[in-house]
Amino acid sequence: MSNKNPIGLFDSGIGGTSIWKEIHSLLPFENTIYLADSKNAPYGVKSKEEIIELSIKNTEFLLNKNCKLIVVACNTATTNAIKELRNKYTVPFIGIEPAIKPAANKTSTHTIGILATKGTLNSELFHKNVENFSGVKIIEQIGHGLVQLIENGDINSDEMTLLLESYIKPMLEQNIDHLVLGCSHYPYLIPQIKKIIPPYVKIIDSGEAVAKQTEYILNKYNLNNNSTEKSYQHFYTNSDSKVLKGILNNNYSVFEKDF
Repeated sequence: MSNKNPIGLFDSGIGGTSIWKEIHSLLPFENTIYLADSKNAPYGVKSKEEIIELSIKNTEFLLNKNCKLIVVACNTATTNAIKELRNKYTVPFIGIEPAIKPAANKTSTHTIGILATKGTLNSELFHKNVENFSGVKIIEQIGHGLVQLIENGDINSDEMTLLLESYIKPMLEQNIDHLVLGCSHYPYLIPQIKKIIPPYVKIIDSGEAVAKQTEYILNKYNLNNNSTEKSYQHFYTNSDSKVLKGILNNNYSVFEKDF
């Protein structure tokens, strides 16, 4: 395998581009291929079996593009399928999980909130992680409808504002001082969320930590692309590419492909 081979990333849609941006910022000379399975979004309402099946399909697509490492840029796919992916394939996988640990370690009120999909909050892996923080009250909230609105490009809509208020205000009433975003789509809602929460409530997402873990794994397996040539960044979607192009400010190649 060549070190110039790309890093592959997949998500149930455009949300994982929030992870991609952190990786590309930290590792600008790495080539990347991003796969948005928007046709099947959101994963959070699907069964574990369906999520595993879709994750395998996405992995096969990226392996056929000669990816040297795969980032599962989706909390729901990570918590439900990454064990099966690691057992099935030899390529290194990096998953993303809600960043409960930094929130739990920094909270002063001993109460944190987590906004995530049903698939993530109901997963076995999530519950195992929560057990490690018995001294902290963790308020879980399913973000019904948020992914669909983001996929439709309705990030700043009145409907989005009303949904976010209905999810976040009850957490604030229970005295949270950290809000964990447990879905890779949700960082695109941070400007909206900041209008709802007071300044002392800190928002935490996983993007920077995943980028650092990607760098660590590349070093561990000697997979770094040491070339200083201009890297390529390719994006694939099985849905209308308009919203994905908008998220990327039309700066990169986006291919519509049925998969």
